[in-house]
Amino acid sequence: MSGAALGLEIVFVFFLALFLLHRYGDFKKQHRLVIVGTLLAWYLCFLIVFILPLDVSTTIYNRCKYAAANSSPPESSNVTGLHATATPAPSSHPCFKPWSYIPDGIMPIFWRVVYWTSQFLTWILLPFMQSYARSGGFSITGKIKTALIENAIYYGTYLLIFGAFLIYVAVNPHLHLEWNQLQTIGIAAANTWGLFLLVLLLGYGLVEIPRSYWNGAKRGYLLMKTYFKAAKLMTEKADAEETLEDVMEEVRKVNESIKYNHPLRKCVDTILKKCPTEYQEKMGRNMDDYEDFDEKHNTYPSEKSLVKLHKQVIYSVQRHRRTQVQWQILLEQAFYLEDVAKNETSATHQFVHSFQSPEPENRFVQYFYSPTVGRPWLKVKSVKK
Repeated sequence: MSGAALGLEIVFVFFLALFLLHRYGDFKKQHRLVIVGTLLAWYLCFLIVFILPLDVSTTIYNRCKYAAANSSPPESSNVTGLHATATPAPSSHPCFKPWSYIPDGIMPIFWRVVYWTSQFLTWILLPFMQSYARSGGFSITGKIKTALIENAIYYGTYLLIFGAFLIYVAVNPHLHLEWNQLQTIGIAAANTWGLFLLVLLLGYGLVEIPRSYWNGAKRGYLLMKTYFKAAKLMTEKADAEETLEDVMEEVRKVNESIKYNHPLRKCVDTILKKCPTEYQEKMGRNMDDYEDFDEKHNTYPSEKSLVKLHKQVIYSVQRHRRTQVQWQILLEQAFYLEDVAKNETSATHQFVHSFQSPEPENRFVQYFYSPTVGRPWLKVKSVKK
């Protein structure tokens, strides 16, 4: 079984990450590089969680084995002047080799590969892909150029801080740093940023999750909180719709000004493909207008302005879709909580839904959470309150 557990978990975690990515993503709409990058990031996160217990059990066994091998009997004592024989060492607990034992030399290489791959994804690949996806360029070269500039500005601030530190070390005669020490400082700085985010998120989660469950037991608290979230989200949703309308108006003007034979018409077509379907139908090109673009002395937008407009379209459409999905989820939650409040005081012995879900429920959920099962749970919950 040496190394077999590690190999099985590596394969299992890979298919687990692939299944979850297929469940929550869409392979047909996403680019292959995005799928590979996301799959690799999820795979490494799950792999650390699953492999860590194997590493701990192997480390405990190695310490026990080395302690037993290095233990020696106590030296003989001749204080009384008599010849004393050496007494054997007291027997310790035997070291049982775990089934998940990993041979020596594998885990250091494994953790180096995981660590540096995670560093590459965190600081280089994923930020670059994010900037590339949000770029308004119309070609691969333009998107790459924009992504490099954005990341250069972002990491330039860190380089300034690091450069100031190097200048301080160079000026101070009492400090002498070598390349290995600089590498250690860089690794420590990267780990410090990750630990800071980890402590911040865990600190919030350790407080917010128990508090949400505690407040969830209060009668009507979740419903009132949902109403408050709905009012707040309604404002954000209206602002997103207004921003989208303004951007679509700019796209309409550009679409009408740039004719079919204009050199920038391909850029306009690319922008139109990013617009929602209803706006694409409204701003369909007038193919019956064959007037040349240079026959009229009109002012046409430049390619740089189209790049900026393309970026605005991407951002406004993503924000509008995000608020629409959040609004739909919040409405379903509010309807369910209202149904709970109504059925608590209802005389019927079944849980009645005001609105049926358009998606078919799972058979397992239908069997174990039927309307007749939901009603007694409400009674028990109301008694506890």
